[in-house]
Amino acid sequence: MAGLFAVVVATSACASDRGADPSAGALAPAAAAAAAAPTAEESFGTLASPCGPGDAAGSTDQGVSDTEIRIGYGDDRGYSKSPGLNKEIGDAVSAMIDWCNAQGGINGRTIVGTHYDAAMTQANAVMQNACASEFMMVGHGFAMDQTSEQTRVACNLAAVPAFTVSPDAANGPMTYQGVPFPVDYANGSQWFQIAEMYPDLVGEFDVIDSTMPTIISASTKIRSIAEAAGFTLKNCGVTLNYEGESSYAPFAEKFKQCGVKGLWTSRSPVPAEFNFVKALDQAGIDPILLGEATWYGNAAQAWNGESGLLDNLHAGMTFQMIENADAVPAVKKYVELVTEQDGKTALLGMQATSSFLLWATAADACGSDLSRQCVIDELSRIDEWDGGGLHAVTDPGNNMPATCGLVVRLTGAEYTQAFPTEAGTFKCDDRYRVATDPSTWGTELGPDRVATKYLNPNIIRPTV
Repeated sequence: MAGLFAVVVATSACASDRGADPSAGALAPAAAAAAAAPTAEESFGTLASPCGPGDAAGSTDQGVSDTEIRIGYGDDRGYSKSPGLNKEIGDAVSAMIDWCNAQGGINGRTIVGTHYDAAMTQANAVMQNACASEFMMVGHGFAMDQTSEQTRVACNLAAVPAFTVSPDAANGPMTYQGVPFPVDYANGSQWFQIAEMYPDLVGEFDVIDSTMPTIISASTKIRSIAEAAGFTLKNCGVTLNYEGESSYAPFAEKFKQCGVKGLWTSRSPVPAEFNFVKALDQAGIDPILLGEATWYGNAAQAWNGESGLLDNLHAGMTFQMIENADAVPAVKKYVELVTEQDGKTALLGMQATSSFLLWATAADACGSDLSRQCVIDELSRIDEWDGGGLHAVTDPGNNMPATCGLVVRLTGAEYTQAFPTEAGTFKCDDRYRVATDPSTWGTELGPDRVATKYLNPNIIRPTV
């Protein structure tokens, strides 16, 4: 299950967005230094802080009083088979709550956060507890959110999660994300950009298929995105057992005979995947490897530092690299705040930070009259969002992914930005946002693109 989480969440992290200019072919700076930019004390990157003192008063909704706003957040860190799983998400929200409260909270109300550990299998129990006391769920991420979505919708617990996994949560009612990952649209920037980097390979790529249903669905979606980017996949017919193979040599040999020069993987950097890379090397082929943002992490970095067999690894991202902290004020601020609390910094932590800031911005706009309805109304109005420069611009109000991206490359134990070559920039193109085939959605959507499975007459809808 931890592997399933890594696969799906990685794509979620990749579907983040852009700089300032969404026009085709434009380079978008991640953090424009505007002349009237807020000071460091009252900003998060290029975003003026939504936190501060005020005279808000009244018990305007569940979890809101004269002095407090209660929010829930959390992760799966207690999962016994992968201790600390997605801990960076909870660490980020905890740091952001302290940062906001140090400025006076939201209009003078102190944020009181409750950390929930879903431990992979307890997401529904967590949501039942949150339904009884929290104003909203903010910056959380539960790998098995399909088990808790019905409960959340039934109690009208609005949410601004760090990420979603299941289709019904990704397009769920009363849900907005800093980095949307809807089922019906995808950011395919990595395929378009790899085509620019290696134009001779558009007919030489293939997708590594898997026996896991989730990866089968993801691979179907990836194939359609690759085709939209101009690729003609070779379809070598290689399917790997998700639980591992006794020998990867026959599969590597089949790719060699098929003549592939590039491979896409929807898997995550786990030992079984490394064994497959070894088999490719032993078969005498060294294809370009392309994957989601899950390949931008310590596991691949450490393994390649010893083996050198992943020097052809490329990963598509819509977030800034942590290595760019000195060039991107928002990334630097994120690293500083989480490090001060001895927390874990990672890509998903930045994703949680973006969602917290999105929620705080909407809550601040509600002033004293803070209610779930008001926050949902404000969130629905936000159609350009980059978390202060953490990622490329997204459209949270309409649940739409970005039209920008970048590609990182691993060489030895070091990641560098490979495309566009200027660190701290994204390349943007409207073609990067690809409509996906309904057969891959995994749920039914209404005319408003909201999942219909758990809808009821009492859900809170935007009034604007």
